[in-house]
Amino acid sequence: MNVMIHRDTNAWQVQVWISFAIAVFLCGVGLAYLPGKDLDRAFMVMGYFFCLTTAFVLAKFVRDAEQARREGKPADTPMFRYVVWTSFFLAMSLTAWGLLRMEINETYKAFLGVSWLYLITCAFTLAKTLRDRHEADRSEARASRASPASEVA
Repeated sequence: MNVMIHRDTNAWQVQVWISFAIAVFLCGVGLAYLPGKDLDRAFMVMGYFFCLTTAFVLAKFVRDAEQARREGKPADTPMFRYVVWTSFFLAMSLTAWGLLRMEINETYKAFLGVSWLYLITCAFTLAKTLRDRHEADRSEARASRASPASEVA
């Protein structure tokens, strides 16, 4: 029995990692040279990290919930769903609020905003790519266990 296992191409995986690295670099440069108060810079660094971690958690939560639904298994608890979604929207909202209220040049705000949204988008794409690779590895392992060992030529 032949099992077809979908894998992302190496080119796609490299592109995802490069995009994520560029997004982290752009955010780092923007925050490192942020004109203004140290407190503003610290707030924005924390906001970016909060957004980044909640994006990864949300991506995992959505993927796990979909997998549970397909398999007819119970998903996470409603409270966990509330915590995940609330954390993501709170992180995004507070970071946006901090960015908008800072007394810096509008062009700089635009740079920080675009690089921040690019980072979040890349985080979701990276999370999906890593999860796809993990699932393909698991499928290959299951397929190799299911195939007869006597296929040696």
